Amino acid sequence: MTALLTFATAILLGIWTEFDGAEAGDANSQPVPNQKRDPNNTETDTRDSGQSQKLVTNSIGMKLTLIPAGEFMMGSKESPEELRNAFKDYADPCLWVDHFGDQYPRHRVRITKPFYLGTHHVTVGQFRKFVEDTAYKTDAEQSYGVGVAIGPGGEEFTAGRQFNWRNTGFAQTDEHPVVNVSWNDATEFCRWLSRKEGKTYRLPTEAQWEYACRAGTTTRFYNGEDPEKLAQVGNVLDATCKARFPHLEDSAIHGVDGYVFTSPVGRFRPNAFGLYDMHGNAAQWCSDWYGAKYYEASPADDPSGPNSAKSRVCRGSSWGAVGPS
Repeated sequence: MTALLTFATAILLGIWTEFDGAEAGDANSQPVPNQKRDPNNTETDTRDSGQSQKLVTNSIGMKLTLIPAGEFMMGSKESPEELRNAFKDYADPCLWVDHFGDQYPRHRVRITKPFYLGTHHVTVGQFRKFVEDTAYKTDAEQSYGVGVAIGPGGEEFTAGRQFNWRNTGFAQTDEHPVVNVSWNDATEFCRWLSRKEGKTYRLPTEAQWEYACRAGTTTRFYNGEDPEKLAQVGNVLDATCKARFPHLEDSAIHGVDGYVFTSPVGRFRPNAFGLYDMHGNAAQWCSDWYGAKYYEASPADDPSGPNSAKSRVCRGSSWGAVGPS
C-alpha cells in the first residue's frame, strides 16, 4: 500500500470508478474465465463461481466490468528487504524498504459483494464531458499542476499554473487517461456521474482495487514475477522513456512498451478479469484514507481503510515508474 502521490508526480495519477454490483444481472452475463494457477503454489484464492462477469457501457461511453465476490491474500508476500533486492536495478535500493513497509502483514480479505469496476482508466474525453456539463474547475486549475517543460537541462518535470488536466506538457487525445487530477476532483467526477445515471459511482476501496488487480493471481504482478515483462501488460518506465529522459536510465526496465508518456487506454494485455492498465499508464486513486499500520487492524470483510487520516491511498503504477502496484 502506498500513500497518495505528491504534487511532484501528479501527472502520473488518474481516476478509476466503481459502482455497486448489487445492480448486476442480465441475460447477457458470461462465466468468469478460468484462472491459470501455478501448480507449485499452495496458497488459496477463492472467487464465487455463482457470480457472472459481464461488460456494460454507460451513457458517457465508459465500459465497466463485473468483478465477482471472493477472497484473497492482501499485501506483499515478500519482505521489504526482499523487494529491495528484487528491484535494486530499477531504483535507489535504500528507498524500497521504507516505501513498501506498509504492505504488511499479509492478510486474508473477503470481498463479500460483486461490484462493477471501470474496464479502463477514466479518459480525457470522459472527464471533459463532466467539466463541460458542470463548469467544474480542478484543484490544479485553481492552483498549479505538474507537467513536462523545457528547462535549462532540457525536458524536465516541473510545477506550474499552466499545467492541469488540459495541459500536461505532452500530447494527449480524448482516449488517453486523464491526469493531473486530485482525489477531490475524482470524487466530484463520481458524484456527477451518480447524479447523471441514477447509480452510485465511487472510487474503489484499496481492497477492491487489489483484489481486482490480482484477478486470482498471487504473484508480484498479474503476469508473473519479472519486472522486465511489465511492458507486456502496461505502460511503465521503459526503454522508450529512457531514450527521451536519459537521467532515468537507472530506474527503467530494458523492455519496450512503445510509449514515452501516457498511452491511449486499453493498448496492453488485460488481466483475467478483463481490466486494463492496472500496472501502468497512470496510478489510481482509491477511496480509503491512508494509514501506514492499517493492515495490522484491518477487518477481514470488505475493509475500507482508517476512519480519518491526512492523505488518501493510490495504487497502481504509471508510465514514469516501475515497481509493485
